[in-house]
Amino acid sequence: MQDNSNLSVLVIDPNPGMRGSLQNMLTQSSITRIDFAVNASTAIKQVEKRKYDLILCEYDLEGGGAESGQDGQQLLEDMRHHKLIGLGTIFIMITSEGVYSKVVSAAELTPTDYILKPFTVDMLSSRINRAIERRAVFLPTYNLIGQGNLREAIKSAAAGEAAHPRHVADFARLRAEMHVTLDELPQAEEIYSGILASKSIGWASLGLARVLFAQDKIEEAETVVTKLIEDNPKFMAAYDLLAKCHEMNGAAYRAQKTLEEAVAISPHMVRRLRRLGEVALEAGDVVVAEKSFKQVVSKSKYSEFRDPEDHVKLVKTLLKKGDANQAGSVIRDMEKSLRGNAAIDACKAISVALLHESAGNTSAAVTELNAAVAAVRLSKGLSSDFKIGLARTCLSNRLDNAAAEVMLTVMNDVDSKVSMQDAMSVFVKAGRPDLAEGMNSRLMTQVLELLDLAAEKGNMGDVKGAVQTLLEAQHMAPRNVQVMVALAKAILRQLEDLGWDHPLAEVCVGQLEAVRKVDPGNPLLPGLTEDYHGAQRKYGISS
Repeated sequence: MQDNSNLSVLVIDPNPGMRGSLQNMLTQSSITRIDFAVNASTAIKQVEKRKYDLILCEYDLEGGGAESGQDGQQLLEDMRHHKLIGLGTIFIMITSEGVYSKVVSAAELTPTDYILKPFTVDMLSSRINRAIERRAVFLPTYNLIGQGNLREAIKSAAAGEAAHPRHVADFARLRAEMHVTLDELPQAEEIYSGILASKSIGWASLGLARVLFAQDKIEEAETVVTKLIEDNPKFMAAYDLLAKCHEMNGAAYRAQKTLEEAVAISPHMVRRLRRLGEVALEAGDVVVAEKSFKQVVSKSKYSEFRDPEDHVKLVKTLLKKGDANQAGSVIRDMEKSLRGNAAIDACKAISVALLHESAGNTSAAVTELNAAVAAVRLSKGLSSDFKIGLARTCLSNRLDNAAAEVMLTVMNDVDSKVSMQDAMSVFVKAGRPDLAEGMNSRLMTQVLELLDLAAEKGNMGDVKGAVQTLLEAQHMAPRNVQVMVALAKAILRQLEDLGWDHPLAEVCVGQLEAVRKVDPGNPLLPGLTEDYHGAQRKYGISS
């Protein structure tokens, strides 16, 4: 008899009778460590405070109070996207919902299982036991992934394949995904291709297509993902990748139609609806863009992670459509419903600026743009796309310094995926190559200042501070050999002084490999490589 007495469980259900019934069923299965949430908002607060082994979530969360507006699918989407639940958390969706589109939307977010009401104690217990047994097989590998020790996790997954023949494909999938995380794309491609050589599996085809796409093999990726959709029209993530392929090929209209097809099948994924709105707006289809962004704003209304940037996108769409009155209403709704949000000042200011700009009120638009730039300095969480859009609007209103300042905030953000080349292209496309040159000069000055600051921190014994400073420099100048070498040296010192850190060690390996490609004759490379292997030996880390 499986012992589940130590399992921690979160039950999410607005119905007190159903919560009581589930508690009784769980108790009969020897599960007593049970917490409850009546809606998505309280559930998010619970999982932010502690980790759960098992989450039982009702799909229909209506009735959970005034702020209960999210359903179980939207809650799971938020939890997955914001990494509030890990690989080891079992998520079971409970529903009596017969609408197929909703089932598809929930299923594509990969809940561990879903149970249709009504169900018995034995049925629930059986599903839980099956999920626990499966998790136990993968838990050693999951734990290593959670620690950031991906090298050992890959070895653990390989050992899992040998020890558990029933789960060979799933362990291989984990290995491939870890190679992708480590930017070892050829290794991941080999694994996916090996799986597909013996059996056609949807996720393996998607994985192969994603790896091909990441290696700029766009035509090959499109061929693989098109075949996947033909074989499995309900494999929703394939549509997202196919749309990206069309975008890379400059076919915005085809990308839009692909996403429209996906939304017609699975209409409740907020992030896909948002992307459809963005692509449609780029393609000039304001009707589809308006509909999509309105759905995003509506479906996100009760999310703990509601984003005022969605309102800005809707405002842009309405203004492009020529509907200034409705755009003004959206701005008022944003100000009222998102009061207190850290990004609201910047989002409101750019929206009002766009409204003034559309009315030809240049002076008022400039005032609001300057307010938006000032708000960006103080705001956290604003996307790079938002900032780039603000910079472009500043350029169109001849606010050169403001545009440069905003783009510097993008480049100073270590979490930004915007390269220096991307930042420069904003000015080049605006017909201002002179500003691009000036930006490049300012960035290089900042990089040199960061190198000096890191050296000072290192001399004072602040090894962690030195590494963080150099990571900022590396983001600004990813191909600068001086920065690569300095970062590798700083990480090696931190490993020596403070102990082994798996994610940092991977960064160090990446920097050494980059130096080897860009400057193979660098005189410091052999010594740094030997120091790294020495650190591995010191801490008993296998190479």
